[in-house]
Amino acid sequence: MEENNKSDQKMYYRMLGGTGLQVSVLSFGFWATYGVKDGLTNEEGITTAKECMSLARQKGINLFDNAETYGNPAGAAEEIMGEAMAQLQKEDPKIWKRSEIIVSTKIFWGGVGVNERGLSRKHINEGLDAALKRLQVNYVDLLFCHRPDPFTPTETVVRSMTDIVRSGRATAWGTSEWSAQQITEAFWMANTQGLEPPQFEQPQYNMLKRDRVETEYHPLYQHPYQIGTTIWSPLASGILTGKYNDGIPEGSRLTQKGYEFLIDNLELHKKKGSIEKIRKLADYASSNLGCSMTKLALAWCIKNKNVSTILLGITKPEQLEENIDCLSVVENLTSEHMKDIDNILDNRPEPYAGFGGQGMRQIVTI
Repeated sequence: MEENNKSDQKMYYRMLGGTGLQVSVLSFGFWATYGVKDGLTNEEGITTAKECMSLARQKGINLFDNAETYGNPAGAAEEIMGEAMAQLQKEDPKIWKRSEIIVSTKIFWGGVGVNERGLSRKHINEGLDAALKRLQVNYVDLLFCHRPDPFTPTETVVRSMTDIVRSGRATAWGTSEWSAQQITEAFWMANTQGLEPPQFEQPQYNMLKRDRVETEYHPLYQHPYQIGTTIWSPLASGILTGKYNDGIPEGSRLTQKGYEFLIDNLELHKKKGSIEKIRKLADYASSNLGCSMTKLALAWCIKNKNVSTILLGITKPEQLEENIDCLSVVENLTSEHMKDIDNILDNRPEPYAGFGGQGMRQIVTI
């Protein structure tokens, strides 16, 4: 079946939890993409970022995600994004209106000093001040606690983030890779004390990693929490594209300094038989949907209504063109397709495990 390409694919938007913000279902992420490659100067990074970000805006993407730790040294990715965005706003002020774009960053790993990381009030404030300077903005729309901090009381974090939101330096705050228990603790601490609650979470979610998003977080998508999600690694760091089926290509993300842990992740998936599943899925995508494995993996993620947006790691315009076309695949994915995919993956979590199931009370009707 011939692959379908639609360069004029319409973008779709979803509400990000209870923030009132509409986010494009595809977003632009800066993790492991800019400010990390050996030999690539900041100027070259800015030029490439401008080209890709400009195309992203033309295609309807409105969320651009970063973190204080991204790049080498940490913060380099924010500097590149900030300068690229500043230049684009001058060159095309209409499409780059600040009121039309959503900028996010994450705080936790700011430096090597003992007080340059974590979620202390000191680091949250200093980390955000430094990030705003690098990003060349007065505020970020979304501010994430990049990981839970076992050494800082949750109430301290909630009060610190409340102060930042109410000062106007961020419009809302959320979490990344927090457990459901940690999120609910912060939520109710905020609600009972008149503070600002977390409103979104950034978890890893893809065909090979499903449990947390599909089961643990299940109650959080509903009232009163209404947590939104900004998904990272929808392609499992490239594993789901199939490019690592026969080894690690030179110049790929897995060969970059500081990302050696991704090789361990690949080896683990090989032991689990994931590579063989990816080969089967690629054949299924081609013969049944006329698309690449990459498009199928992204479309599968978006098909989950509890996914607000998925973050794309883009370094070439042609990558973005292909990824955006996954939206045409979403439109064609039927419930039968989803069942077939589940059968190939054979990793569907127990539905809402821990929140009902065998042995629970049943409603008896006539």
